[in-house]
Amino acid sequence: MNVIWRRLLAALPVVWGVSTLVFFALHMLPGDPAAVIAGERATAANLEAIRQQYHLDQPVMVQYGRFMADLARGDLRISIAAGMPVSRLIADRYLATLWLALAGLAFSILFALPLGVLAARFRGTWIDRMLLGVSLLGVSLPTFWVGPVLILLFAVHLGLLPMGGFDSSASVILPAVTLGLALAAGLSRIVRVSMLDVLSADFVRTARAKGLAERAVIWTHALRAALLPVISVLGLQFGVLLGGAIITEKVFAWPGIGTLLINGILQRDFPVVQGVIIVISTTYVLVNVLTDIAYGAADPRIRSGGKGGGG
Repeated sequence: MNVIWRRLLAALPVVWGVSTLVFFALHMLPGDPAAVIAGERATAANLEAIRQQYHLDQPVMVQYGRFMADLARGDLRISIAAGMPVSRLIADRYLATLWLALAGLAFSILFALPLGVLAARFRGTWIDRMLLGVSLLGVSLPTFWVGPVLILLFAVHLGLLPMGGFDSSASVILPAVTLGLALAAGLSRIVRVSMLDVLSADFVRTARAKGLAERAVIWTHALRAALLPVISVLGLQFGVLLGGAIITEKVFAWPGIGTLLINGILQRDFPVVQGVIIVISTTYVLVNVLTDIAYGAADPRIRSGGKGGGG
């Protein structure tokens, strides 16, 4: 438990750094948010009133101090465009994005594990070369191309799945495949390399010498050891999925925080953009802490800090 708290405390400077970077980056952008809110027919008095309401008339460092003070209290401020608390806007959409990212991650794992294991099992054969080609193709295809193609094929021509939105559980299939395809392809290569290392290890040779079936050796003994680097990659990539969901959400009209972020950028809604990025980065940090815990559960040497290995 102490390790978890230490990891969480160590992550606080990261969240602070991201928040600071986002704040100043947004304030360096050209344009006046008050003019965007007030519209084309706004008077000078209207603009000044909006600037005072959102403290846009104060020096940047004063605004930064107020922003950090609000953030320390867990207050993500009020959306300039919607006039609602940013925390409420994010809460309404966060689960949709989390659900999409988890579905994309699940697709990646289900796709990558059998491909990586089979490629390692039949190393150097036509099966290995074919699977490597499939993984290379998956990595090469951009998300903004895969999404529309899947919509045309499975929604428009075949009519098997919804075209977009979040109306049913089937709605997540096409966005999840689009989001997770590149990760699945890359992950299958990592599984293959890890399996090749494990299959030449002494404990695998011992298992084979005991007469265990090859299927049991691979899927029971070797795969568990080969999953250690995969777990580490999954933790890092989950944050990438959250960030990468922005394009996928736009393609499939998915009501997540990615769409909220894009609208916030277009409307120069500083509080919304800051809030979404902070929530994504905080989620990324928490997932990495959970990854460390899972890593320790999978390998007792890591859980004990490796004290038993050096004598």
